[in-house]
Amino acid sequence: MRHAASLVWPLGVGAVCLVAPRSGLAQAPGAARTAASPAPPAAAPAIVEFAIPTPGAFPHDPAVDASGLVWYTDQANSRIGRLDPATGTFTDQPTPSPHAGPHGITVGPDGTIWYTGNANGTIGRLDPRSGTIREYPLPATMRDPHTPLLVAGYLWFTVQGGDVIGRLDPASGEARVIPVPTPRAHPYGLALAPDGSLWVALFGTNKLAHLTVPEGALTEVSLPEAAARPRRLVVDERGVVWYTDYARGYLGSYDPATRRFREWPTPTSSSAPYGIALGPDGRIWFHEVTAGDVVAFDPRDGSMARVPIPTRGAIVRNMAVDRERGRIWLALSGTGRLGRIDVPPRERAVRP
Repeated sequence: MRHAASLVWPLGVGAVCLVAPRSGLAQAPGAARTAASPAPPAAAPAIVEFAIPTPGAFPHDPAVDASGLVWYTDQANSRIGRLDPATGTFTDQPTPSPHAGPHGITVGPDGTIWYTGNANGTIGRLDPRSGTIREYPLPATMRDPHTPLLVAGYLWFTVQGGDVIGRLDPASGEARVIPVPTPRAHPYGLALAPDGSLWVALFGTNKLAHLTVPEGALTEVSLPEAAARPRRLVVDERGVVWYTDYARGYLGSYDPATRRFREWPTPTSSSAPYGIALGPDGRIWFHEVTAGDVVAFDPRDGSMARVPIPTRGAIVRNMAVDRERGRIWLALSGTGRLGRIDVPPRERAVRP
């Protein structure tokens, strides 16, 4: 079979189906096409689904705590849910504000659960021991908090419609606004880098943003293609940023050390790639919205393995990784389910 090739920009700018790259890929000005080194691709496992018993459940984002419990936001019912994978038991509870529309969710180092109230401009903190939730109201400039991460004692979060990054001090409840220079940038996905800094996908434009922590200094990095729209992203152990280009149907990477971009066409044309994760096996996992499949990309050789979602009609907006147990968790929006992919770890991948 053929393996997917990448485009490289120089400095300054269930069942498994192995797939070949799309043909007819347009090459950007100044870009060089590089061939993938041959290597046998790893097999992709199947997806196991867990049906959420709450009627009308709309899981948006998942998160995994240290004990392997899976937490998720039920945006439609304004509830925070939990799955115990060992027993298959679900529990959930309503947010204090009945129409908070919880969106993103993350687990802090101390095990507390944080979520963004996307519909009412709040941040929620859930104590898993007592089950109590505290809400932090945000300024009007942060009316739709999106994706959260607890880093260096602060809760950082993107604000898509407000075009800002937020930083909440849990001790005082004070929220700082960090403006994004590009108008209508729509800050979306948020990821932690190994050096403790943060990367943001600016979904409204062809840019990524880099944030230093804890001061919050922000710089923008432009993607080579003007039509690119990065939506979600992850950062690997070497600091390379991987992102889904939702508008163009590509998986992209950016190495801050060399300032080099690379990209690979997704298996399906106009696939609208969305949720993304760095698997314990070293592969980059992402969801093709239009095809309804999860794809595993191997940076060693550029090969892609397609994994169908059993119940069709789901959109994977975000994923969570349980490295200790070798699992990737999916929030299956639209079908009221969570999905689990068992991914055994492997030896360290070769840097792309």
